Amino acid sequence: MIESAIDNKAKQVVSNIRNLPTPPIVFHQIQKVINDPMVSAGQIAKILQEDPAMSVKVLKLTNSAFYGLSREIESVKQAVVIVGLEAIKNLVLSASVLDMFKGKDIDQEFQDKFWRHSLAVGFCARLLARRARARGMIDPDSAFSGGLLHDIGKVILCCFLPKEHAAVKEARETNAEMESFLLEEQVIGYNHSQIGNILAKQWKLPSRLSDAISYHHFPEACESDDLIPYIINVANYVAKDTFYDDDDRPMVGSVGEGVLEFLQIDEAALEVLSEDLREEYLKSETFMQMAGLA
Repeated sequence: MIESAIDNKAKQVVSNIRNLPTPPIVFHQIQKVINDPMVSAGQIAKILQEDPAMSVKVLKLTNSAFYGLSREIESVKQAVVIVGLEAIKNLVLSASVLDMFKGKDIDQEFQDKFWRHSLAVGFCARLLARRARARGMIDPDSAFSGGLLHDIGKVILCCFLPKEHAAVKEARETNAEMESFLLEEQVIGYNHSQIGNILAKQWKLPSRLSDAISYHHFPEACESDDLIPYIINVANYVAKDTFYDDDDRPMVGSVGEGVLEFLQIDEAALEVLSEDLREEYLKSETFMQMAGLA
């Protein structure tokens, strides 16, 4: 009952936000055809080419250290063939999200930390998706998008609900160790996961990404059997533990109870993951530029 009341309040808050960003038409066009087994690389490329700016971004990302390809990709069609349809869809989504919020000049320090952390979680989730195979295959590109978007509700608070954002930030000064979603509920009556979930539905994102946003704090509460909420829970912790400075250390938190056991990975694997994340994060320059951070 309490959770339903919080959800309703979050829905009301989001419905009152004017000029809420939406992904470009090209993302929804790709989303419509991506699950068609008969769709060709040429068809996807044709959709992308209708948005020249997005085509340039996809080529930049495909040729970046993120993929580490041995030869330069010169056309969107070539990119689709080499990295695959699912990867292209997730690249378009990632580029869209970074672009939608770039240039918002509210609390730049928060936004800088937010995007750096979100990218770190995305990179960590991608690494983890390649390794946590005991429970089944996980698409690394979907894991990256889930990591990038997991806290998207926080940037909505910052950019479109600045008074609420300021209130949570002020409360943080005397609640250094409280989980963000609990602090938000205490101060403003709803949390960033609920805002993100509503946004994901408005954007018509795939259910696995909506689940990553909604359940990254409590993956066991997710009704689907998708592994991405579990992956994001671990990646969120590792990214914080790896990169948070002394001021933010109290907010590192811990991995959800039973999550490591569920994924069949151990504490030692997290140390290796942290080391690899530092190296992987060096490849983030192209994404940083898109977010206006580099």
